[in-house]
Amino acid sequence: MSIFREYDIRGVVGVDLTFEIAERIGRAYGTMVRRNNGLAVSVGRDVREHSTPIRDHLIAGILSTGVDVVDLGVCPTPLLYYSLFHLPVDGGVMITGSHNPPEFNGLKMCVGREAIYGAAIQTIARMVEGGEQVRGKGRGSTYAVIPPYHAEVTKQFASLVAAQSVPGQGLRVAVDSGNGVAGLVAPAVLREIGCEVIELYSEPDARFPHHHPDPTVLDNLRDLIAAVRDQGADLGIAYDGDGDRLGVVDERGDVLWGDRLLALLAGPVLAEYPGAPVIAEAKCSQVLYDEIAKLGGRPVMWKTGHS
Repeated sequence: MSIFREYDIRGVVGVDLTFEIAERIGRAYGTMVRRNNGLAVSVGRDVREHSTPIRDHLIAGILSTGVDVVDLGVCPTPLLYYSLFHLPVDGGVMITGSHNPPEFNGLKMCVGREAIYGAAIQTIARMVEGGEQVRGKGRGSTYAVIPPYHAEVTKQFASLVAAQSVPGQGLRVAVDSGNGVAGLVAPAVLREIGCEVIELYSEPDARFPHHHPDPTVLDNLRDLIAAVRDQGADLGIAYDGDGDRLGVVDERGDVLWGDRLLALLAGPVLAEYPGAPVIAEAKCSQVLYDEIAKLGGRPVMWKTGHS
């Protein structure tokens, strides 16, 4: 099936990713978790309209294998990953179309605390096609994951600000959530650590009425750039639909692409951990690798993809 890709499961809803297939995927995934001695998993979803019925069918499939499911509700993808460490679960699934067009949706799957990819996703595909599953009767529950995540992140940043490791108080930050789920978390966290926040499109809306939520495309950053320049912000941050990638512009409205961001972030890390490896992908500029080496780090070029 074409929906089973290297890092996730993704397709057009109702065409190649149907609700019936979502339930079969749930059965296969639950079986994989059981065979890894797992007992419970968490499930989160983005704001797309079809994410809720996909959630319903996916969870039904997982429960039918005897695996318990904790429904996290609508939240950014990083909160699904956070739940793997915060809750007594043995895996998790994020239902999200990420930065893809509105007709798409998909599943990012973890077994244990690791994202599965490659051969493991193809194993899921074979199990779906063969109808392979263990059987049982799992229990469902819900958990509001945003409050503890908010508390954890603000606590960490507050300690850095107090130690004067990072600035916080008084920074003026424009935040474009693109009507995705980042608006549920990012503006509040920034305010909590002392920033003044200028909000753009924080209300989740599956239609993405203002622009497509992909901050790696320059045209999608135009409103953020205008807000930074017009309102004198110190920087601007834009998120994609599920809040696991971002775009950044400086106080002049110039875009800081990913390799430049990593060069900036590597500095304080390498000051604390001299000689540490810093991993980047093949699309990054040579400038990044040279800067990492200059900062005393060990640049590593590796495969594209979060997994």
